[in-house]
Amino acid sequence: MIQVTLPDGSVKEFESGATPFDVANSISAGLARNVISAKYNKQTIEITTPLTEDGSLVLYTWNDDEGKKAFWHSSAHILAQALEELYPWVKLTIGPAIDKGFYYDVDLGDRSLSENDFKKIEDKMLEIARGKHEFSMRSVSKADALELYKKQENPYKVELIENLEDGTITFCDHDTFTDLCRGGHLPNTGFVKAVKLMSVAGAYWRGDENKPQLTRVYGISFPKQKDLKEYLELLEEAKKRDHRKLGKELQLFTFSQKVGQGLPLWLPNGAALRERLENFLKAAQKKAGYEMVVSPHIGQKELYVTSGHYAKYGEDSFQPITTPAEGEEFLLKPMNCPHHCEIYNANQWSYRDLPKRFAEFGTVYRYEQSGELHGLTRVRGFTQDDAHIFCTPDQLDEEFMKVIDLVLYVFGSLGFENFTAQVSLRDPENKEKYIGSDENWAKAENAIINAAKAKNLNYVVETGEAAFYGPKLDFMVKDALGRSWQLGTIQVDYNLPERFELTYKGSDNEEHRPVMIHRAPFGSMERFVAILLEHTGGNFPLWLMPVQASVLTLSENYENYAQNVLTLLENNEVRATIDDRGETMGRKIREAEMQKTPFMLIIGEKESNDGTVSVRKHGGEDLGTMTVAEFAEIINTEISKTLKKFEV
Repeated sequence: MIQVTLPDGSVKEFESGATPFDVANSISAGLARNVISAKYNKQTIEITTPLTEDGSLVLYTWNDDEGKKAFWHSSAHILAQALEELYPWVKLTIGPAIDKGFYYDVDLGDRSLSENDFKKIEDKMLEIARGKHEFSMRSVSKADALELYKKQENPYKVELIENLEDGTITFCDHDTFTDLCRGGHLPNTGFVKAVKLMSVAGAYWRGDENKPQLTRVYGISFPKQKDLKEYLELLEEAKKRDHRKLGKELQLFTFSQKVGQGLPLWLPNGAALRERLENFLKAAQKKAGYEMVVSPHIGQKELYVTSGHYAKYGEDSFQPITTPAEGEEFLLKPMNCPHHCEIYNANQWSYRDLPKRFAEFGTVYRYEQSGELHGLTRVRGFTQDDAHIFCTPDQLDEEFMKVIDLVLYVFGSLGFENFTAQVSLRDPENKEKYIGSDENWAKAENAIINAAKAKNLNYVVETGEAAFYGPKLDFMVKDALGRSWQLGTIQVDYNLPERFELTYKGSDNEEHRPVMIHRAPFGSMERFVAILLEHTGGNFPLWLMPVQASVLTLSENYENYAQNVLTLLENNEVRATIDDRGETMGRKIREAEMQKTPFMLIIGEKESNDGTVSVRKHGGEDLGTMTVAEFAEIINTEISKTLKKFEV
């Protein structure tokens, strides 16, 4: 008999040789119908794999990320079989699951694929899927594996196998198809009910431009046709909300090849938007006891060698800038924290002075590869809403929880209310990736977990996701389309204070090391604005809108009254513009709608005579006629309620 421990801690006893499917069936028939894959003692296995020793079992369905991974990995096998049957000369390479779907890289020789071929490939995949062929794993000797792929004249698989140890090589079989594979599959192909090929692209073998270029076919699959339909509708909505499209329509930002790739230029509307975001956070930070500082855009290379950033990120930074002075080198600033450490070092501190909270909207630079640049979400120059708190060890828990409060206030005020906190810890099996002592790492990790518990956060623990200098609490926010984004981070750091020899004088009159908290609720202004654009579709919270109201005149006869209305609105802190062009009212309204203007104030003869405005809300709702003061009261009350609701 063997003992199987389930995630809830319960233990079930089975005969040796029982499978994960048997375990699922013992829990419920419904789970057995839906279980896709499993992990036993942290190893991915099939649900038909015999269990022969005591261990911990996790079962996955389509609703789990690991379940989707197995589903899409299995679908990649089906795609490979379909390509092999349709194009017998094809040479297969690798086909992994990705965040949304899967791909397979293939060598088609002098042939090519286009979207015109997708329908016949999809039909072939569904034909294979309907056969309900079981996925079966088997071990293969290195010699036999090499013989198979040499016979097939497939140099790619041969290269992969040559880099594997004998005794570790496995094949996966289904139907008449065999592929080199480590495992993690559906029980059979019949689980796949809907397939869509998304795109085709070029890809170098193993990402090396000196190696052959392959054809990469991207696809996605689902257990129900309804799921595919919903996914495609979501993609269409995502296209409408693409921040690059909205940024152009709302005239927020642009890029210039002459300025350089990945270096955004903020237009007046975008600059005003950024300023409001910065002022919003500055006000919250001032209330929380932060002090604003400013650091330069460059620093001596030695600064980042001391911090450890050069060793970890030197390859991803812009190359050092040399000066006429011999041996003098500077870097474009990749991080703000080393500068803030030196700001702390500018004075001698007592425990009575702490905590010190230094904040800066600091622009940093990273040399992202050109193929990875994407609108505002992946750029080479970006501004972080950075702050660093220097505190005593006794103050750490309270300070960390105060930062959580600030992050939650920012998220709530901007409409991000669906999120999970992720506690990112060091990988204990790969400690060379990190700096600092085991003792300091243990203290820092415990502080984060304790704070997450104290604040009743819905959190998960991810091992191996920590920063190189310390663990962190990341906030994974879901947007209006259900997509997950990492927004906001808080990190505990015992290591940079050691490297920069930061001290304070304790109550015992001795020198002590402060603890450092890194935090950035927005993360980067660029990425945050991009995500906010896509989340809201450009319909920002009212307090953030560049223009909250547009005054629309029926004719030039009402221009003087419109100017009076505008003055009254500005006196009541309502941001407004006038559209007094000689266009039809219909066109003016359409253009205001396209600009996402929340309110349109329509002025004609009656409004001018009565001293009122007719109010139309974005989307078409008619709010009737009212005075400018009454309208301003509606705006300011709504804004006040929104910001106060989440205020700490």
